[in-house]
Amino acid sequence: MRLTLVSTAALLASAVSLLAQATGSRSPVDDALDLLFHLRQLTEVQISPDGAYAAWVQSREDPGTGAVTLSIYVADLHKPGSAPRRVTADKDKAEHYERSIAWSPDAKNLAFLSDAEKAGQMQLYVTDLDRGHVRKLTSVTGALAYPSWSPDGKSVALLFTENAPHTPGPLEPVPPQTGVINQQILIQRIAVVDVASGKLRQVSPADLYVYEYDWSPDSQRFVATAAPGPGDDNWWIAQVYSINLDSGKATSMLKTQMQVANPVWSPDGMNVAFIGGLMSDAGFNGGDIFMLPAAGGEPRNLTPDRKASPNWLRWLPSGQILFTENADGAVGVGLLDPSGPDVKSLWTENSSLSLSVTPDMKNSAVIRDSFGTPPEVWAGPVGEWKQITRINGELHPFWGEAKSLHWTSENFPVQGWLVYPQKYDPSRRYPLVVAVHGGPAGTVTSRWPSTYNYEIMLAAAGYFVLSPNPRGSYGEGETFARANVKDFGYGDLRDILAGVDQVLQTLPVDPNRVGITGWSYGGFMTMWAITQTDRFRAAVAGAGIANWQSYYGENSIDKWMIPYFGASVYDDPAVYSRSSPITFIKNVRTPTLILVGERDGECPAPQSYEYWHALQTLGVENEFVVYAGEGHRIGRPVHRRDIVRRAITWFDGHLK
Repeated sequence: MRLTLVSTAALLASAVSLLAQATGSRSPVDDALDLLFHLRQLTEVQISPDGAYAAWVQSREDPGTGAVTLSIYVADLHKPGSAPRRVTADKDKAEHYERSIAWSPDAKNLAFLSDAEKAGQMQLYVTDLDRGHVRKLTSVTGALAYPSWSPDGKSVALLFTENAPHTPGPLEPVPPQTGVINQQILIQRIAVVDVASGKLRQVSPADLYVYEYDWSPDSQRFVATAAPGPGDDNWWIAQVYSINLDSGKATSMLKTQMQVANPVWSPDGMNVAFIGGLMSDAGFNGGDIFMLPAAGGEPRNLTPDRKASPNWLRWLPSGQILFTENADGAVGVGLLDPSGPDVKSLWTENSSLSLSVTPDMKNSAVIRDSFGTPPEVWAGPVGEWKQITRINGELHPFWGEAKSLHWTSENFPVQGWLVYPQKYDPSRRYPLVVAVHGGPAGTVTSRWPSTYNYEIMLAAAGYFVLSPNPRGSYGEGETFARANVKDFGYGDLRDILAGVDQVLQTLPVDPNRVGITGWSYGGFMTMWAITQTDRFRAAVAGAGIANWQSYYGENSIDKWMIPYFGASVYDDPAVYSRSSPITFIKNVRTPTLILVGERDGECPAPQSYEYWHALQTLGVENEFVVYAGEGHRIGRPVHRRDIVRRAITWFDGHLK
């Protein structure tokens, strides 16, 4: 029973030492880890408005140093089989951090961000594809994000946080704070760059933090989701605004208690569509599609009672709204007419998808992946895509079959994914680990794992892995997503246990060798589950929450909690206490590994310390690891490798 503060240097030295050992038989986990870190992640795809080109961003991570580079590529879709062309701001073609691609309306130019001039400082560039000429448009200090061309092609807008000392976002490590604490509020604003002159002008108000925006069809206004700063926290109270390009005046279009995301203008500029619902994490959208008059008024729900969770939308020139959604563990593409009730399903599949379409809907580009196929770029009419890239062609699954399971829990239909162990033998009995997703408003789909998904590595080590989507998840509609409000840990745990029962009834799983793990909300559910049941014989809790009452005052994003708990902790402490693992901590007997980033702002390290202290006091077997300098998302590859190995070692020691 010990606490370990893990530094990068110590882990790197350990890794070098292991590699220097005399050659011997490699475990399947060694091979799987190497494959996992050879993945080239695809993070963006954009098809040109004329359908002639597809552009995308792909990453390369050095397995030794952990250095990550992002590169932009463009493929000529009229020349199938031709090699993609790399687009970069560096005349010497060195690799940098280049991302955030945006096509001009005439499809002749591509805007993008690059830190080619100075590492860590993004600037806006525009390249002419025909001539290959690259022009730098900005010379700013601060964070830039999400460039977008004006419909008239004269300007590029982007989000600008002037003088930001670090990358904004709640997943990033929070800066160390000492001395007198006086929070510096940095505001992310809409800035507009004149393409001809390169002149940049900040447009939106200096006290309004903008999260998302869309140009109006006449290039004179923006629609935006925005709130007063600080930005990481106030996304949960963001409202919909119209912002005038010339004056910068922001006019409230909608005030609502629900979270709002992805606002887009109608082609005639008379309405705005957006996704509204109960969302626990910025950027992980889900809910219903609403339409709002641009002049203001009451929004109209265009997808009421839909048993799915739309997560992205685009209003087409035809007047129809194209959208993607999570549905029953799958991903779908749909089309709706705001004037009528019918929704047309264009495509659905057990996979993951990032979509870009031409205005006329005749062509599209996507990033597709699943448990069986690593991410690649595809292009063609929606649902009729043909593969464009083969950058991950050498990768293959290091786990067994993945199946979508369904079960019923208290009249709720529940779905989850079961990944079989590698080289599954039905004559053997296997251990099972339940992997609970973060959120709670999240969902598990069929997706090729990245180096952040340590849970899937358990299948390479001989485990069944069950990833449930219990109540509170996306994929079954808003009623299901709201079913855990003021009920954290109760109904969702019953859903999970019902899923475990389903597996035990149908597959050779040993009921005495079942474990549980998860990160973020999944870490909370892990800490919670072992206070409520003794069915789990081992646990690995990543970035968990032990005490909702103390968490309220420790985290940097407390605004997300009120929609779920109904009131602040100061107004209703009891509702926070009833869902806190620490309230029932004396029930714990399960050996538990606790993992957390040292500077996690979403699920701060003191929560893990509090849980660990209780286990120490109660004499429950445990290990506690704090990753130096890390935030909610563990960034350094050497730390992510350590998480995989520690988790497997912990479960092997207690379930095998």
